[in-house]
Amino acid sequence: MRKRFSAAVIGLGVVGVSLLSTSSASSHGYSDAPVSRQALCAQGAVKNCGAIQYEPQSVEGPKGFPGAGPADGKICSGGNEGFAELDDPRGGDWPATKLSGGQGYTFTWRLTARHATTDFAYFITKDGYDPSKPLTRADLEPEPFMKVPMGGKQPDATWQQQGTVPTGKKGHHVILGVWNIADTGNAFYACSDVDLS
Repeated sequence: MRKRFSAAVIGLGVVGVSLLSTSSASSHGYSDAPVSRQALCAQGAVKNCGAIQYEPQSVEGPKGFPGAGPADGKICSGGNEGFAELDDPRGGDWPATKLSGGQGYTFTWRLTARHATTDFAYFITKDGYDPSKPLTRADLEPEPFMKVPMGGKQPDATWQQQGTVPTGKKGHHVILGVWNIADTGNAFYACSDVDLS
């Protein structure tokens, strides 16, 4: 009886580990240019980041943004409580990439596990955005300023797309990058603080 019980426990453990490893490795990635909050944490450029500093590629949440997806105030963490440090505005003191409106720019994601992709979409905050408060949908322009359809293709491990930074905006803004996965119900989220001079 004891042997059967031990075998059952070991069997369940093996199944559990394989399920966990399959789901956690199915797809991961983060925005590297402009540098995202999770990338800054992983680089050690920002301290007191919690678990995200060890797994910047794991900001995964429900897709369908902005109609669905993470709740307001939890967008930068993808709705993951374990990555709540990404939603903390830190008084508006996240390091910001200097960009200029109308500038051509190479947007880049680092994909540690590639996946069939619907698209990459980029949203930017509205004029008057307050960087000292957690990000909400009301803070963002309703439509992405750049959307790159992928048609279910699997992107390269370093995915890059030339785009144009929106014109007419000044000061501290957030660019929200969303990597929409084609064959799951999830997307990956990355908030990048930018200084538009």
